[in-house]
Amino acid sequence: MSCGNPHSLHDFGRQAMDAVEDARERIAGALGAEDPSQILFTSGATESNNWIAHFYTTGLVMSPFEHSSMREAGLFYGAEELKSNGYTLVPQAADLQSIMLVNNETGAILTPLPDIPVHRDITQAVGKVPVDLSTMDYASLSAHKIGGPKGVGLLYASRTMSVRPFMHGGEHELGLRAGTLNVPGIVGMAKAAELAVSELPKSAQKYLSLREVILDELSELEAWGTDPICPRSPAIISLSFDGLEGETLTIEMDAKGFAISSGAACSSRSQDPSHVLASLEYPESRLRGTVRVSLGTTNTLDSTVRMVRALRELVQTLRKDLGF
Repeated sequence: MSCGNPHSLHDFGRQAMDAVEDARERIAGALGAEDPSQILFTSGATESNNWIAHFYTTGLVMSPFEHSSMREAGLFYGAEELKSNGYTLVPQAADLQSIMLVNNETGAILTPLPDIPVHRDITQAVGKVPVDLSTMDYASLSAHKIGGPKGVGLLYASRTMSVRPFMHGGEHELGLRAGTLNVPGIVGMAKAAELAVSELPKSAQKYLSLREVILDELSELEAWGTDPICPRSPAIISLSFDGLEGETLTIEMDAKGFAISSGAACSSRSQDPSHVLASLEYPESRLRGTVRVSLGTTNTLDSTVRMVRALRELVQTLRKDLGF
């Protein structure tokens, strides 16, 4: 691959630009965009979400379940947070709604309000559930969540929606996003998107099978959050162990060689309870005792069985120590 700047006029630059435009076309084709020009490259979904919040300083509403990169940016720029009853959102007039497709903590597939343009964070959806950009007005994606490189992503904007520059200082990306493009990252994201979409049927079935193994192994424990209360991604399992600390479970499982999470990775060092779980009105004991198990392409039946049995034994030991 050429080391040239894709915006340079020399041959090295033209080679790099050819690679970028080829990747743009491949991503558009994989994700259902009507035109490659609707794909704008960014450093990741955090930047893309901030771009939307910056553009819609008025008239933006968002679900209470959004990733912190959307929620905090939206609140900073004056967006309103929708009220909800469980995962059902209470209607409110707006110019744009930001409703992520798959929640990163619980795996819930969220349904937007009707008749309002929608921005969807699809980072946790691609490769896990079907994604069609032509049904959306805006969308954000990080490549690393679909097996691509870290530090690259995209913002999708449909033909009917406008975008103004968020980063200034150059004519890159149709004059909308200044900064030299991450050519290797963009090419890697295109390949990752194609693989994630083409392998979706096989991957989804694998995640469903591993999910059943996990829930079966934990069936005798008092664990909340395992019931299918709404459509959800097969790759994320939210488990609440009443009376235990999710942070303790995460640390102890890490010592055993297994990576689970007590919340969103971007907020894992925060002592505040999850805003997602708080919006679902979890009681305090469940708020503190919730962990997330995420499944990916490298997980096998053997590794999943070893993980869930280690988790089951840990929960039983901690509860015995606490006198449950």
